[in-house]
Amino acid sequence: MHKGAARPLLFVGEALKDDFFALFGLPVQFGVDEAALDAAYRTVQSQAHPDRFAKAGEAERRVAMQWAAHANEAYRTLRQPLKRAIYLLGLRGVDVQAENNTAMSPAFLMQQMEWREDLQDAVESRDVDRLDGLLRGLRQEKRERHTALGKLLDAGDNEAAGAAVRQLMFIEKIEHDTSEAIDRLEG
Repeated sequence: MHKGAARPLLFVGEALKDDFFALFGLPVQFGVDEAALDAAYRTVQSQAHPDRFAKAGEAERRVAMQWAAHANEAYRTLRQPLKRAIYLLGLRGVDVQAENNTAMSPAFLMQQMEWREDLQDAVESRDVDRLDGLLRGLRQEKRERHTALGKLLDAGDNEAAGAAVRQLMFIEKIEHDTSEAIDRLEG
């Protein structure tokens, strides 16, 4: 099978045991060839689309729907770097413990506080330009941290990668909050 080629799927009774990378014929790594992922997803979806099984038996229709749902979940996970990292760590048996491990470096805690204060001040002063600047900065920070996270995962440093994931989760949360604040002020 060539790189990015999805394997034929639908055999009634075949279990949905493939991991997301295997489903799309991709190497198990943080860096994903997005074009190959998109092409493999389209292939899998065309094979599993429920319309192709409209005249099939109940069991085949059910399997097709399961494969389609599995492919959708796999695609959403592998398409987003943070979800992909969490999934990859899970394959390695690492739980990022986002809910109960909130320990972060003092420098990152200070940065969090600064971002939150900037957000609050910009909202209170209804300064959309300041919010736009904050949003641009958060997106740049996120891109840089995705690159660093990829290096940690490629090096097999799962503990540091888990910590990086938890920090990225916070960055994505404040990015979302900032974007919503802009929408509220502009709407």
